[in-house]
Amino acid sequence: MNTITQALQYALDPSNSFLGALGTHLKLSGLALLLAIIIAVPLGILASRSNGAPRILVNAVAYARVVPSLAVLFLLLPSQGIGFRPSAIALTLLAIPPLLINTDVGLRGVDPAITEAARGMGMSYWRQLRIVQMPLALPVIIAGLRTAAVEVIASAALATLIGGGGLGDFIATGLSLSRNEILLVGAVPVALLSLIAELSLSGLQRRLQRGYNT
Repeated sequence: MNTITQALQYALDPSNSFLGALGTHLKLSGLALLLAIIIAVPLGILASRSNGAPRILVNAVAYARVVPSLAVLFLLLPSQGIGFRPSAIALTLLAIPPLLINTDVGLRGVDPAITEAARGMGMSYWRQLRIVQMPLALPVIIAGLRTAAVEVIASAALATLIGGGGLGDFIATGLSLSRNEILLVGAVPVALLSLIAELSLSGLQRRLQRGYNT
């Protein structure tokens, strides 16, 4: 209990810049997820329409998921250096696979009879995509976003290793000084942010699924 009290006091001390680190962590995570959505969803749409090069890309991305997040961070060092930018790029690369794969899977999972009916009504492909296919695939896409969000928020703590800042600074400082209260100032908010992302996005996914099943 004493350690928790000390951690709270440390976080509330303005000189320790907890709010600044929290803001950096949120900006890193939010930017990475936004960029991943912009890149991965269109690629997933293309992959769902073809078994050629886009499909090969999906398979390559699926295999790339085995690369540890720490390795991705350090692979960018020679070309991008250190700081916020390479951290954001690395986190974006981590967020792309689940979004790309789930977009492809979600769109391929739409009942062909539904798309055929939409086509019979004279809808163009893009109108079918916007009005029929994407809404039906959305729960699966949100599941990919949920996975990406949790991975990115947790991995953003590693950005401190290449000067990206964020809550990982407190974790690194706490470990180097063997001070658990400082470590908790970084670790607990990261865990809470990951939990909030998981619960909120899983709740959204369930609501969408219930809406389409009624």
